[in-house]
Amino acid sequence: MDPITERDIRSSFVNCSKGDAKRLPVPRDLDARPWNDLDFLGWTDPSYPGRGYVVVPQDDRLVGIAMRFETGGSGKAQMCTICMTTHTGGGVSLMTAHKAGESGRKGNSIGTYMCTDLACSLYARNKKRPALGNRYRENLTDEEKVGRVRENIDALIARLYS
Repeated sequence: MDPITERDIRSSFVNCSKGDAKRLPVPRDLDARPWNDLDFLGWTDPSYPGRGYVVVPQDDRLVGIAMRFETGGSGKAQMCTICMTTHTGGGVSLMTAHKAGESGRKGNSIGTYMCTDLACSLYARNKKRPALGNRYRENLTDEEKVGRVRENIDALIARLYS
């Protein structure tokens, strides 16, 4: 992923108002992010537990999604549907997001189980390991795992518009 700016981030959101996008917290460490290892930028709101944000490069634009999740976790091992990493405790959460456009304004939403820290790209590249969970042994190359992350996050974006 190419580095992006705060302005890029704020203008990318498709499922919240412009006012909400102006107020959401943007990571202060954008210069320090491992951009070459990211398929999307994901972060949680440190001041408002249960809110997360994802910005995904798609063709010639960025698509930002505001999401919510329950904090605390179930205590059971769960698998992220984006990177297929298994975490225990609260390491995976059901992330829900309002759909884009009129459908979202009517209250329709989507959901998927994702790594609560939204670091799927780093888990797929073995740059980060789950605290107590696991990555299943697979006969996939790192490139294939990265491709799967991209396919899965693109499928999530497509669901926003369906």
